[in-house]
Parts: sequence; C-alpha cells; structure tokens
Amino acid sequence: MFEHFGFKDLIDILLVGLMLYYLYKLVDISGMKPLFIGIIMFLIIWVLVSKMFDMVLIGSIMDELVSIGLFLLIILFQDEIRRFLMSMGSKKGWKFLAKFFTPKDKHQKDTAHLTSLAIACMNMSRSNTGALIVIQGDMQLGLYEQTGEIINADISSRLIENVFFKNSPLHDGAMIIVGKKIKAAGCILPVSQNPNIPKHLGLRHRAGLGVTQETDAKVIIVSEERGKITFASQGRLKMNVNPEDLQQLLLDGD
Repeated sequence: MFEHFGFKDLIDILLVGLMLYYLYKLVDISGMKPLFIGIIMFLIIWVLVSKMFDMVLIGSIMDELVSIGLFLLIILFQDEIRRFLMSMGSKKGWKFLAKFFTPKDKHQKDTAHLTSLAIACMNMSRSNTGALIVIQGDMQLGLYEQTGEIINADISSRLIENVFFKNSPLHDGAMIIVGKKIKAAGCILPVSQNPNIPKHLGLRHRAGLGVTQETDAKVIIVSEERGKITFASQGRLKMNVNPEDLQQLLLDGD
C-alpha cells in the first residue's frame, strides 16, 4: 500500500492538512465549528461505507450527496470562502516571506499615535462614552470607509473624544484608522451572527466582532453602559481590557 508513497505524496498530505486547519480556524471564528465537524464526520463515514466496506445501496446514496456537496458548501460557507480569498490576496497572505528580507533594525516603529489612541479610550472609559474604533491591518477597509464621513486627519486623543461625544452626529458609527490617520468616522460595519456572543453585549460589540471576522482589523469597543474597554481581533473578544494593556494589544502581531 505504501510502496509507491514518496516525497510528493507527503507534501500533498501536508498541504491538505494545512488547508483543513486553516478552514477550521475560519469556521471557528464565525461560530460554525459544529457544522464543519459534521461535514468532516460525513466524509469519513462516506469513505468507510463507499470505499472500504463497499456497501452498494448506502454508498450510492452518499455518492449522490457528495456530488452536489460542493455547491452546498459554497452556499453554507460563502462568507468564510470570501474571507479566505481576501486574506490570500492581501499582503497578509505573503507577509511571512517579507520577514526574511526585512532588516532587524527597521522593526522598530513610532507608537506615538497608539499612545494618543489609548489615552482617548481611557478618557472615554472614565466618562462612559461609547466608542467603536477599527484599526486597519493588511486587508483594505475601503468598503466600510465609504459608508461614513471621510476625515483623513492625524490621530489626536481630543479629536477622537470629540467624534464620539454623545451630541456628535458621528458618535453612533465606527471610526476607521489607517496607519497614523483617522480615515473615516460614522461608518457602518457588518454585524456578527456568532451565537456564542454573550447576550448582554449590544450592537456596538457585535459590529466590532463582525469586522474582525471579515478582515484582519483590530477593534476597540468602549461600552457606553459600563465604561469597560473590549478588544476584538481575529473574531474573538477580550473583555475588560486595562487602558495600560491596550497599547500592547495593538502592537502585538505588527
């Protein structure tokens, strides 16, 4: 059975395993892990029934289901497939190659804008001012920027606090930060449908989580009711973040 097994077959198995692992991470982020596990179990049963035990009747039925399964998977996982293709087409998909060609002395970055952002979040937390701030990663957020007002201003703690002031016309939407600039404010974000989100969290938290499921952005949410800071990244929420730790969370992964 293994007499013709070679290096090419090993690479083939590793690539399939890597692809399944990446798909598992995507569906885990979106809360569809049980569905993904169910599909894997179905495929295992199909291989056992149809290929190993050669059960003709049940095997033929499952063969028909598998033949149309590709179209069903596209319908069920259309958001995950789109996110996978977007990540592959972005700089993030090839970012690991750039590390080999980037001099170590250029790894240091100016973090003054992150300090201003952290100070603004700390002040809004103390005054129970609700805020939703999206920091762009490698994947572009132009689609969401167009739903709000373009600002293109330098990051300033006072400007951020004024945007989210309760009487401001832009305070209900999201602010999008690109690099060291406040790109837009009052933006509309996709709302997460993850059933595992705690019931006490409102639309602001669901929108912040939703954009991290669609992109590689990082999101800061300041609760208007409790004044607590929440950090969202890669489809996960980190609750009750201290202002002192916020800047480090923003730096992680850069």
